[in-house]
Amino acid sequence: MNGNSAQHKKKLLDRVSELMRLRHYSIRTERSYIGWIKRYILFHKKRHPGEMGVQEIEAFLTHLAVDRKVSRSTQNQAFNALLFLYREVLKLTLDEKIQAVRAKRQRKLPVVMTRDEVRLVIEAMAGTCGLMAKVMYGSGLRLMEGVRLRVKDLDFSMNQITVRSGKRGQR
Repeated sequence: MNGNSAQHKKKLLDRVSELMRLRHYSIRTERSYIGWIKRYILFHKKRHPGEMGVQEIEAFLTHLAVDRKVSRSTQNQAFNALLFLYREVLKLTLDEKIQAVRAKRQRKLPVVMTRDEVRLVIEAMAGTCGLMAKVMYGSGLRLMEGVRLRVKDLDFSMNQITVRSGKRGQR
């Protein structure tokens, strides 16, 4: 790969990042999409996505499902990252339907903690972290929602927490 194409790739990822920030995607989504785009480019031996299309997307997504054995949600995230790249950044329409091998549904149940195990973990926590864990567990807040929580978001008279910039508010 010559220096010119490395510069072109860098500009492409910068454009992805810039457009995601303009559209108020969360930083975690941005990092994830950029990671999938990089893996896609590397999978196809550093070819520029503008030179590729449906066949290459199908090959990459099939590789994820068959060889890497990723979950369906992981494969969907990679697919959405590539759709964003082609539709929003490169302004290319994918005329054909993408027919990659789909990842199988997970048949195993997730490993979860019992109430007693949760109680023991929370009791072992102290200070700010302990308080955050108790509030998040008791209210069902996501991690970043808990981190962003402020005193002004608590309404004790109404027994209510106001979530600002929640996951849905990022788009």
